[in-house]
Amino acid sequence: MTSTLTFALLIVVVALGFDFLNGFHDAANSIATVVSTRVLSPRVAVIWAAFFNFVAAFTFGTAVARTMGHGMIRLEAVNLYVILAGLLGAIFWDIITWYYGLPISSSHALIGGYAGAAVAKAGWGVILLDGWTKTLVFIILSPAIGFALGSLLMLVVYWIFRNWPPQRVDKYFRKLQLLSAAAYSFGHGTNDAQKTMGIIAGTLFSAGILQKFYIPFYVVLMAHAAIGLGTLAGGWRIVKTMGMRITRLKPVGGFCAETAAAISLLGTAMAGIPVSTTHTIAGGIMGVGSVQRFSAVHWGVARSIMWAWLFTIPVSGAVSYLCFWTIHHFFPAA
Repeated sequence: MTSTLTFALLIVVVALGFDFLNGFHDAANSIATVVSTRVLSPRVAVIWAAFFNFVAAFTFGTAVARTMGHGMIRLEAVNLYVILAGLLGAIFWDIITWYYGLPISSSHALIGGYAGAAVAKAGWGVILLDGWTKTLVFIILSPAIGFALGSLLMLVVYWIFRNWPPQRVDKYFRKLQLLSAAAYSFGHGTNDAQKTMGIIAGTLFSAGILQKFYIPFYVVLMAHAAIGLGTLAGGWRIVKTMGMRITRLKPVGGFCAETAAAISLLGTAMAGIPVSTTHTIAGGIMGVGSVQRFSAVHWGVARSIMWAWLFTIPVSGAVSYLCFWTIHHFFPAA
């Protein structure tokens, strides 16, 4: 029992490490627009985003965490080795894509890794198709919703402020962008931290520490603290891609993109759907850019990002599959 407890606590540490990396990797989502428009300096921006990542711990419940913890994989087929292998696959893909400056979904990397390791142990029957339907559909819908909302908000703003001088509009939206950046960071914390909560709760349940599956509040606080600290560290390679390489943003565009993404994230969090914060903000930025003029969006960069999105679940799943079999080779009881 002592060895099982020690191993479970080790996995919790690895899970929190992934959560930190999630915040580090996805810091670009939270701060890229507000930094690229020069509304906030990079250091102040990450503090602003990290604060609202953490504050999200006290709102919106844990519906996404419950979906991640027991809505996608049959819990009876999951053990601590499966969870560890799943985390390792997700961490691998996060590091690779961070190195190349590609803003992918850490959430989908975690989902793919978790599934790949479970399939390695128990076969394809371990997958709960109902839990996957919403997630897979929203891989397509979340950037599309972000794009549509970003475009719509930009058109509405253009119409409302059509007679204002550009300098006055810019000054006005520099202040408003502080609110939109806070709303987006709040939505990011609400959605992304919950995914690690589900994995940690699943670990504690599998180790017998929890007698039934639920999300203890201390797990909520740990997950939000880890993602907040990761955001504070900042992943500057991806900031450049999100804030400058997709399209050039002004404060009005940054406000519309962040607001569109925040609406998408908060809505899906309340519905318990684990969507990608990366997909929503990238879609919002593309929508804003396309309203200015279609060629304002660097579609070659956008295409590379989309390919990385498509590969996220299968690659992290394959790596986790191999990790599980490697673990099984050295620890046959796995």
